[in-house]
Amino acid sequence: MAQQRDRPYTQFNFVVDLGDGVTEGPHAGFQEVSGVGMEITVIEYRNGNAKENSVIKLTGLAKYPDVTFRRGLIGSLNLYNWIDQIRNGDAGALRTVIVQLQNEDHTQIVQEWKMMRARIVKHVSGPLNAKGNDVAVEEMVLAYERLELQ
Repeated sequence: MAQQRDRPYTQFNFVVDLGDGVTEGPHAGFQEVSGVGMEITVIEYRNGNAKENSVIKLTGLAKYPDVTFRRGLIGSLNLYNWIDQIRNGDAGALRTVIVQLQNEDHTQIVQEWKMMRARIVKHVSGPLNAKGNDVAVEEMVLAYERLELQ
């Protein structure tokens, strides 16, 4: 699926699927997605009788940072309902969340990030300010167990 080219893609043409298959409309319209990534830990080890006075490095576990999603407050309870499922221990609340980067004319998906076994770990609304001109924003933070790129 990844579409390689000489010029980099712009960052503002993306689609979010929160694991419900919906990528159209305000529920899927996020302003920002940040923090998608992966890290492989390294384990340093040395035998006490090793001839070389240095450690060897072994591949350790993969870790995935939490991802933050921001969107305008639209009066929808879909994020609250999801975090409520998680808070109440619903085993079916884990989802596969997909972020798809599109080309400039929105005709092709050029890269896809798939966050497996994702759950909301934080939901914030606001800030609200009576003297401000900004859009009211809600934010969710996802924790996930595996990342796949396509």
